[in-house]
Amino acid sequence: MTTKINFTKMHGCGNDYIYFDGENILYPEKLAIELTNRNKSVGGDGIVLILPSEVADAKMRMFNADGSEGLMCGNSIRCVGKYLYDHGVSKNLHMKIETASGTKELSLTENGGAITAVRVDMGPANLEPEKIPVTLTGGMVVARKVSIAGNSYEITCVSMGNPHAVIFNDDIDHFDLQAAGAAFESSELFPEGINLGIVQMISRNHIRMRVWERGTGETMASGTGACAAAVAAVLMGYSDKDADITVELEGGTLIIRYTDEAVYLTGDCATSYEGVVTI
Repeated sequence: MTTKINFTKMHGCGNDYIYFDGENILYPEKLAIELTNRNKSVGGDGIVLILPSEVADAKMRMFNADGSEGLMCGNSIRCVGKYLYDHGVSKNLHMKIETASGTKELSLTENGGAITAVRVDMGPANLEPEKIPVTLTGGMVVARKVSIAGNSYEITCVSMGNPHAVIFNDDIDHFDLQAAGAAFESSELFPEGINLGIVQMISRNHIRMRVWERGTGETMASGTGACAAAVAAVLMGYSDKDADITVELEGGTLIIRYTDEAVYLTGDCATSYEGVVTI
């Protein structure tokens, strides 16, 4: 039996996902693998299911390109807010979205009847090694020297709902992120895998980064990755706490503010097109 399902292709900062509204798909893991193939199907970094919620305006489930379910995606959740507003599901400029890492609060910016940007309260950064998780002991993992696949790195680890390792490097364009990302993701140091961010300081509150996401590979952007990079920059003394930190990624720019209470993520969100798939 085949079924036709409507979808919307959206992206935040170039981080593109395939969105399904209200469809409780039986095998989302398999569908994610099939649809994210950029040569043979729709193409994307994953799929997102927008579902009813008893505690928020909607519930978001996201699946990576390899079929694994992610706990949180900062770029996807902004697109969910835009989708709900633009399609008249909710006309609130302040929303709550339920995710696998808790309920997040959104503040939407409207222009010409459509949402063009969203600010997300990502909640506090988690720096406890056992909760990231990373098997290193001795308190926060900040500028900690480790050896992975025979190479030495200095890492800072942060969880923003997803686990992240951050490395500072003066030449991120020539850094072999594919080799390092695969090695980090499979390292025993990270029992649940890890997302890897390579960060270059441009000025005190301005950074550039490239991102390797577990289950997907290198992506144009990562909202949680940008948050982790900004937190790491503050912990290293490179950037200021409670200040807007500009994070340049391959797909665009995000603004991060790290405070004692929470980490705030602000960025664009856009609809690419709508279509129908047969499954």
